[in-house]
Amino acid sequence: MKTSKIWILFAVFFASCANGKTAKQNNDFAKLPQPDSNEKVATFAGGCFWSLAEGLSELNGVDKVIAGYAGGNVKNPTYEEVCSDNTGHAESVQVYYNPKVISYAQLAEAFFYAHDPTTLNRQGPDEGEDYRSVAFYRTPEEEKELKTVIAKVNASHHYGEPIVTQVVPFKVIYPAENYHQGYYKAHPTSSYIINVSKPKVMKLRETMNAYLKPEFKH
Repeated sequence: MKTSKIWILFAVFFASCANGKTAKQNNDFAKLPQPDSNEKVATFAGGCFWSLAEGLSELNGVDKVIAGYAGGNVKNPTYEEVCSDNTGHAESVQVYYNPKVISYAQLAEAFFYAHDPTTLNRQGPDEGEDYRSVAFYRTPEEEKELKTVIAKVNASHHYGEPIVTQVVPFKVIYPAENYHQGYYKAHPTSSYIINVSKPKVMKLRETMNAYLKPEFKH
């Protein structure tokens, strides 16, 4: 449920206040970097961006991942606005990767294993349009690759139901607040991270082990 995450964020807010940080500092937004000359970018939405950002950042060839909001029509939304389900945005991640190390198709495959792409507007306890599964493409080639990967995953019967992920053209992503960036690593003892986020990350490690950075392989 959304309330589980909201209460966690309230706890983080009050802890920050106790450390002398102001609400304005807590609500500063991250910067969206320009890709380096050897990088390409990909954008996905698959439930809570805390686990998706961590899971995809562990892939070899991924340089950085920025949590943000995409797929909607409200400019520069806040987390609270996105959670209201009135912006059209989904919690999303922008992945900066080296295509010489990991291909777009491999990255897309990892995305489909990093969450449950068969549930409409829901990921585990989290419900709402903001938790929907979306793969944003920037070129016709990426659209074709996404559809090929979807067919591959469906044919594997990894999931008991067919994939319902939206495949739509990319328009814009707005970076989320700074406290969402690297949230998984920053809050390892959070009950939400332990019970909801960590199982997704562990599943991705198991399924895409060959594509992980050395420190995450088993």
